[in-house]
Amino acid sequence: MLPPTIADVRAAAHRIAGHAVRTPLLLSPLLDERVGARVLLKCETLQRTGSFKFRGAYNALAARTPAERRAGVVAVSSGNHGQGVAEAARLFGVAATVVMPADAPANKRERTLRSGGRIVPYDRATENRDAVAADHIARHGGILVHAYNDAAVIAGQGTIGLEIVEDCARLGVIPDAVAAPCGGGGMTAGISLALAEAWPSLSLTLVEPEGFDDYRGSLLEGRIVANERNAGSVCDALLAPSPGPLGFSIHTAHRAHAIAVSDEEALAAVAFAFRELKLVVEPGGAVALAALLQGHLKVPGGVAVIVLSGGNIDEAVLARALAGGPKI
Repeated sequence: MLPPTIADVRAAAHRIAGHAVRTPLLLSPLLDERVGARVLLKCETLQRTGSFKFRGAYNALAARTPAERRAGVVAVSSGNHGQGVAEAARLFGVAATVVMPADAPANKRERTLRSGGRIVPYDRATENRDAVAADHIARHGGILVHAYNDAAVIAGQGTIGLEIVEDCARLGVIPDAVAAPCGGGGMTAGISLALAEAWPSLSLTLVEPEGFDDYRGSLLEGRIVANERNAGSVCDALLAPSPGPLGFSIHTAHRAHAIAVSDEEALAAVAFAFRELKLVVEPGGAVALAALLQGHLKVPGGVAVIVLSGGNIDEAVLARALAGGPKI
């Protein structure tokens, strides 16, 4: 499979129009003052199913033939991709099975089921999720919609980048930095394609959880490296074992760089978003905001676009974030 191109991203925009939400770029004078920059928040928390994942899932199904879709679809997901695939499958009237870790947040499981998806649980720490999915497909059939190493999925997520470019043009600004959460790298790869066409000198900043910064290690070494473990972060949405080859090739070509934040910093960003921005963001969706708030990403006097990639947070995790250390 070849990596997608900007033409594929544009085709995806046409396919998902009227189904996916065109999410806003929001402004916050308080946040601007806090970090000394003009900040534009791309709120995929307001996307259908509560995260960006619906874009790629819908595009991947729309790009298939009716005969291929009738076989059913299979996804591997800690929750957000599963919700997106289940909802897209519901709209197309086909069956969806989601291989999901047994410790996935309860609300993500419930919403996957609500969209008609069937869940096959696995142990994140001891079982190989791809092997579980492959076994299911061998037994029951279906087509795999990979969460990030799928050209159509990457192209669908890339529509976020198209919207950022279009809305920045409408506002008359060119960002000095764009930062987004990164797990397997599908969303960020798609965004990179759109940014590279509009602003060739701008490189995307990928933000990962500490201890699960396989993208940072891979970019530094010039080859794909894996995380040493598969569980153990509150940022459950970002715990891919290693970068997807398709996305990695895109990021390498477009000079992306990566930074990491701690769980405590991600939770502090969740609390800041809730208290000050009046936005509900899950820890994995808040890591780029955390990087900005904690000074890992510096844009003094400039313009920063920050992607908030998902808002499907368990109430207990939100309570933990609000009860945590000192307010930012």
